[in-house]
Amino acid sequence: MEQRIFEFLQQYHPVTQALAATLFTWFLTAAGAAPVLFTKRLNQKIMDGMLGLAAGVMIAASYWSLLAPSIEMADGDWKPATIGFLAGGLFLYVIDKLLPHLHLGMDKSEAEGIKTTWQRSTLLVLAITLHNIPEGLAVGVAFGAVAHAADPEMARQMMFGGIALAIGIGIQNAPEGLAVSMPLRREGIGRFKAFVYGQASGAVEPMAGVLGAWLVVAMGAILPYSLAFAAGAMIYVVVEELIPESQRDGFTDFATGGAMLGFAIMMTLDVALG
Repeated sequence: MEQRIFEFLQQYHPVTQALAATLFTWFLTAAGAAPVLFTKRLNQKIMDGMLGLAAGVMIAASYWSLLAPSIEMADGDWKPATIGFLAGGLFLYVIDKLLPHLHLGMDKSEAEGIKTTWQRSTLLVLAITLHNIPEGLAVGVAFGAVAHAADPEMARQMMFGGIALAIGIGIQNAPEGLAVSMPLRREGIGRFKAFVYGQASGAVEPMAGVLGAWLVVAMGAILPYSLAFAAGAMIYVVVEELIPESQRDGFTDFATGGAMLGFAIMMTLDVALG
């Protein structure tokens, strides 16, 4: 079965594969936002557990799907992984300081980035969009790496690693879509508009995925750096935002359990498929 899937996907260019995978992750963002069409409230404990789950998935994906392959492709040399990882964190830090956005549960006066008169709803969407840049990039880089596999078996492993990463990112996108749409609904925004805002936060992933795959296919020498770059950007998002948000309302044990579960799910997916 795996061989047939591999042979089928091999017919398509890695950029096309990355586009399909990130459209899937965008779809799951929309699916996560969909409950806002039927209710305006979700138990905060559940929300915190889902944010913890998202953090756990991203931590596991950063190592199993990105950093470990980066080190392996550099023949055990630690420098590309270290340089790429720190560069990814620095990139997100700069974007965080420049892009106007507002974290969940904060007043508009606490918005980060360049000062603007944009509406609170726009700032909330941009905060989650910031998460999705490294996620889309990670999926794109993973599929782009297949083009530089040394042999068919390595190509198969890389492709299924990319599939596992896309599934994991998709799973954790669902709570992110809900994390945008539900607060907007509670603030009085219409249910359909809140849904549109929630799913829109995932629209950047196909763009980032295609860019990541194209760069890696065109410049194979940057592959170890690119994988680590995506990992660094994802870890920055986890530490700077997802974990603090999941712990803010006092449901710390539940959120921590969600993170443990998310890590286990992503690790299982990567080992089983990759």
